[in-house]
Amino acid sequence: MLDREEVVTRRVETDPVPRSVGSHDEVVTRRVEPPAQVASERVEAISTDPYDRGRNTAFRIQQGIYLIFGIIEGLIAIRFVLRLLGANPAAGFASFIYGITAPFLAPFVGMFGTPNFDGAVVELHSIVAIVVYALLAWVLVKIVKVTMGDSRRGIHTQASRVDTELR
Repeated sequence: MLDREEVVTRRVETDPVPRSVGSHDEVVTRRVEPPAQVASERVEAISTDPYDRGRNTAFRIQQGIYLIFGIIEGLIAIRFVLRLLGANPAAGFASFIYGITAPFLAPFVGMFGTPNFDGAVVELHSIVAIVVYALLAWVLVKIVKVTMGDSRRGIHTQASRVDTELR
């Protein structure tokens, strides 16, 4: 580092009222150092995980299971609400929903009686079907996680680069 000296001259007044008598020049010499150089370092490492591909596949299968069962459960919930509100089964949308959900509800029909109230039907077997399908989805996801989801982690550094710059 280079040191340099700076000379500062300033007028010092002994009396607060400026006059020529009683004032003098003061010369001060002080050492000024250049600003410190700061080094910044950036490190980049490109790494791969050999088990990452298996985890990604397992994750996608799990998400697919949740999506499929979520759609089935949503359709059954819509059917439950339509039946509860007494929707006309001859209407296009209601007919479509009833037709699509019938195969999914077939194992549960007849489990309970279906109370009717002035055209509104409470399908308790629809609620049971929603709960059973949610549990089935959870179990399938856990099976996929156990069989395909590799929990090992391995990081292999392929390349690294260090940049250093002085500021």
